[in-house]
Amino acid sequence: MRLFLCGLVASFLSLSPLAAASIDAEQAYDLLFQDGVLDSIARDKELLYQRTVTNQLRADTAERDTGDIALSFADDGTEMAHLEFRQNDKHRAMGVFPASVGNPMIMVFYESAIRDMAESAGGSPFYIRNRVKDALVQPAEIIKGEALLDGKTIPVQTILMRPFAEDPNRDRMQGFGDLTLSVTVSEEVPGWYLHLVAEAAPQGEGAAVYRSEIQFEGVQEGRE
Repeated sequence: MRLFLCGLVASFLSLSPLAAASIDAEQAYDLLFQDGVLDSIARDKELLYQRTVTNQLRADTAERDTGDIALSFADDGTEMAHLEFRQNDKHRAMGVFPASVGNPMIMVFYESAIRDMAESAGGSPFYIRNRVKDALVQPAEIIKGEALLDGKTIPVQTILMRPFAEDPNRDRMQGFGDLTLSVTVSEEVPGWYLHLVAEAAPQGEGAAVYRSEIQFEGVQEGRE
């Protein structure tokens, strides 16, 4: 049974920036990996996210990776969160994670971008992962603003990181040297994460070489 609960479906994101600032590494990390954000979610419900991918270098992978991601909970009292990728009638398990730690969608976001970059532009996935991990423990830019969630205006914060901005190998990354990781969060959003975007777009004019967008869609009844 898959019934959306009224009032919890995310509509089109409309972000209005109110202020931009820099935050230190500890503040950025705490916002990105917030603990306890699944504690208030009823265990018979699912969080649903939509992932949309465009990739000029590998159009086949974009089609493969565009679909829904559902986060549900084990019914055996173990407090484990299950992730499942759904594309039409095809369902694939993505992993099981301790629900008490936080929302594993943040790791899905980063790991997907790392894999896609390695797969599309070449290079070592270990090198790419290390650069992204390093960006997670550096000061970051934060934009405070407002977004629209099911017709209601809510306060949000967007954390921005550019892991390859100063990388000596960026010119060999087929456009991924311009990769920006953007994570929009709010206490008003079940599960904390509203919008996660990894985009490799040239400075100035030109379409993005790659874009992976994960959008919170809402809370729904768990599958029977």
